[in-house]
Amino acid sequence: MTTSTTEQFWSKPNGMIPNSRYPLLVHRMAVPYGGEDRVVARFRENGWLNNWRYPGVYTYRHFHSTTHECLGVARGWMDVEIFGGGGPVLRVTTGDVIVMPAGVSHMMVGHSDDVSMAGGYPDGRDWDNMRHDHLTEDLRRDAVKRIMTLPIPARDPATGTPMQHWIDAPSSVDADLNSFRDGLEAARD
Repeated sequence: MTTSTTEQFWSKPNGMIPNSRYPLLVHRMAVPYGGEDRVVARFRENGWLNNWRYPGVYTYRHFHSTTHECLGVARGWMDVEIFGGGGPVLRVTTGDVIVMPAGVSHMMVGHSDDVSMAGGYPDGRDWDNMRHDHLTEDLRRDAVKRIMTLPIPARDPATGTPMQHWIDAPSSVDADLNSFRDGLEAARD
């Protein structure tokens, strides 16, 4: 049993970056005391496989279109810019886990000297690397089509519970309808 807290960060398309209708989740202190073996074991027991260990994440903006991703801080701290240029910068520290929806831009912008990260993908899916600086409109459109076909993972990599934050997320149609309704109400005022 963990005593972690969960933060949600919502995005929208940002230029060529699709981002996601699902919230990016940060589970604070999900794996107390961190440690590569403990972080990877947590991911594996919750069905997030094809695991890796690395000193941080890429230092260029990128996203994945073939899978969702989880990132766990095994040691140290990392600052990660999310959602593309102008997006928020999150600091994650030992024991924190980020659950990154496919399409969400991320890049490491700072880190401690001892940073160690571990990651994984639901059901061990293979990942791709969509770099912002290499995107064309055709590549972006194909990536969005792949992202739209991805299922919601069965379990959260940090908690092992159903992905309720994503199950309850509005569909893009709902979001468009809500924006339309908000616009109508603003016009009436």
